[in-house]
Amino acid sequence: MKIGIFIPIGNNGWLISENAPQYKPTFEMNKQITQSAEHYGLDFVLSMIKLRGFGGKTEFWDHNLESFTLMAGLAAVTTKIKLFATAASLVMPPAIVARMASTIDSISNGRFGVNLITGWQRPEYSQMGLWPGDEFFSNRYQYLSEYIQVLRDLWGKGQSDFKGSHFQMDDCRLSPQPQADMKVICAGQSDAGMEFSAKYADYNFCFGKGVNTPKAFAPAAQKLIEATHITGREVTTYVLMMVIADETDEAAQAKWEHYKAGVDHEAVAWLGVQGSVDKKSGADTNVRQMADPTSAVNINMGTLVGSYASIARMLDEVAEVEGTEGVLLTFDNFVEGVEAFGQRIQPLMKSRLDAVSPVPSLVSVSEESEAALS
Repeated sequence: MKIGIFIPIGNNGWLISENAPQYKPTFEMNKQITQSAEHYGLDFVLSMIKLRGFGGKTEFWDHNLESFTLMAGLAAVTTKIKLFATAASLVMPPAIVARMASTIDSISNGRFGVNLITGWQRPEYSQMGLWPGDEFFSNRYQYLSEYIQVLRDLWGKGQSDFKGSHFQMDDCRLSPQPQADMKVICAGQSDAGMEFSAKYADYNFCFGKGVNTPKAFAPAAQKLIEATHITGREVTTYVLMMVIADETDEAAQAKWEHYKAGVDHEAVAWLGVQGSVDKKSGADTNVRQMADPTSAVNINMGTLVGSYASIARMLDEVAEVEGTEGVLLTFDNFVEGVEAFGQRIQPLMKSRLDAVSPVPSLVSVSEESEAALS
């Protein structure tokens, strides 16, 4: 099973809690996390794009780096790990994204790919006067379908004359073209999103569900399998999970309860309001799940809480779900979390037997933590 890290490009990672580690995103911290992931033989890192946060006492996601420039920097300081940046398609024309991707492909020697998003939080775009109107909710995948066709033209042929409802290319050129096949990720869970991924993407991300229910996402993986039966393409599932690990199940559970007790209700309320704006029939399941107040302290992503051995066992269960190629992991503390994964969890996973053998830590966990969170 492949392992990726959803690196913390926004402040405080994915915990909306006053009791969670509080930090601003920096290049140095993300470099340390990425180099550690590479050190332990992990397969890829991915960075999101967020243009406006949720506020609250923790100023959740009010402080963000930009995805493509961050990944270009990380490409220059790594040698093996795959890198994915996220394109905010509403504000980044496809011809520009194609050229930026080709540039990072050159920096990384073919280790780069693109995550495409349609955009769901209206204030991210209306603050710049670039929101196309709420009708976008109902035609966003038509927009993205044209967008990716322009990308594929330029990456594959170096030229595009695509003519659609949203994009009109006039002998648009790209050179140099990427040296490697440019992989594309999407994260659609609605019918329209699954149809898009099955037709155009290489991988589809879905949210895990619940706490310590590693196979709860299986219906989404099966839905993608059924969609690919129609298109005849091979598109695999990657599931998003948060890992909260410690020496014992009890110690990990205590941390999880502590984070939940400190939930930033103001920031969670903002998330709920924004998640309810899309009233169209194609409203994405991921957005609805994020806005669900049940466990909004970590945006309702699937959460694995337990000892290092328990986490390894549950991740092996994830690998058993048909159509699943890998996981995309977040941590309560990323610097310590990636180190602990490489040293304590990965060596116990049957689904990672082909990964590198355990290797010494890069630096002490306490020193890493202090440097990254100061």
